[in-house]
Amino acid sequence: MSNQTPIRTRATSAILTHAFFRFESAATIAITILLAYFVQHPFDWWQWWYWLVIGAVAEIAIIVTSIQDIDTGAQVVSEMLREEFNPATIHTPSLRAAVQRALDYRNRIEATIRTSEAGILRDHLQSSTAGIADWIAQIFRLAQRLDAYERDEIIKQDAASAPSALRELEKRVAREDDDAVREQAKQTLASKRAQAQNLAQLTNTMEQAELQLDATLTALGTVYSQLMLIRSKDDIQDSRSQRLRDDIAEQVTKLNELQGAMDEVYRGDKVTR
Repeated sequence: MSNQTPIRTRATSAILTHAFFRFESAATIAITILLAYFVQHPFDWWQWWYWLVIGAVAEIAIIVTSIQDIDTGAQVVSEMLREEFNPATIHTPSLRAAVQRALDYRNRIEATIRTSEAGILRDHLQSSTAGIADWIAQIFRLAQRLDAYERDEIIKQDAASAPSALRELEKRVAREDDDAVREQAKQTLASKRAQAQNLAQLTNTMEQAELQLDATLTALGTVYSQLMLIRSKDDIQDSRSQRLRDDIAEQVTKLNELQGAMDEVYRGDKVTR
């Protein structure tokens, strides 16, 4: 399934898949088939396809109860997120730890909601934190980009050699007495300057990304503490809930914009190489 599919849609699909393939579901299907084949007429008035109807009703009941089971749903979604946003795929230790921390916060938030009193309060908490999964996805993608940058030896070599290469070309342009060679050196110098500018912009963008990742994790921790505060006070004021939703949406937007800036800088760097 494409990573572009909304998290909520993928989560729903994962829960439905789990409900269909869980042991109770498989057993119901198997028993229904066996009864329909081997016990076709337990009574004179009984039709073999009655077993299929009963089996279908039982299967629907299993699926519905699985979907409505908060603990089961939370476990399935948690496993889906941990598999899709696996910290082990991030090679840089600090970035891998950041992804793990984000997933841990998400699990704590889900546990807080799950253990809250059923009813208005729980519904309120779920509504307030509906964007957390999208937030986790953005954190993971940002960590992936930073990880790729940290392990890109070519960019590091280009960044390290750019200043000395520019100085050498500037000296060559200044001392060259052949017009054709000097013109070629000028063109090369312009290209090198553009590359150096893109490399500097890329470095700055990555530094911003690291700072934003730290800020985002701090904000995620703040959401968790706010959630605990709301639950402890049984506070279901719309204003507090709206602020929480706005904070989550704002962080997701910031991460989206930052990744867009990173993509643009990467494209620019490839063009000038």
